[in-house]
Amino acid sequence: MSMIDITSKPEIYREAVAQGSIKLRPETVRRIREGSIEKGDPLSVAKVAGILAAKNTSSLIPLCHPLPLTNVEVDLEIADESTVKVEATVKTRAQTGVEMEALTAASVALLTIWDMTKKYEKDDQGQYPTTKIESIRVVRKIKRNIA
Repeated sequence: MSMIDITSKPEIYREAVAQGSIKLRPETVRRIREGSIEKGDPLSVAKVAGILAAKNTSSLIPLCHPLPLTNVEVDLEIADESTVKVEATVKTRAQTGVEMEALTAASVALLTIWDMTKKYEKDDQGQYPTTKIESIRVVRKIKRNIA
């Protein structure tokens, strides 16, 4: 087992975008809109959590190269009465891509929303019948030579 050897690869501009969503009860989404989540604003906290996650991806994924990220953007939006969507964009000038960083940012942002809203999602048996993190995927990858 080892990291992939990227020694001979050239440093180029790389960008990756990952998206995903979380399904919540409509009542929970209403609370997010109204700012009445006890822990605070899940969208703001999730944005910061996603950025921090991207920056620490190589500490979480054992064989992932540490990369000098040049930009991380995490955007969250309430898509409908029961869905919050995330889009994470990560950029670098490096010898390998940033897909893992974008996926990690999106995943941790969604997990943060779950953590901050779980109090409102439990049913009478303490389960989460509605809450679902879905469709985390890379939707765009860009590579180009540095001019």
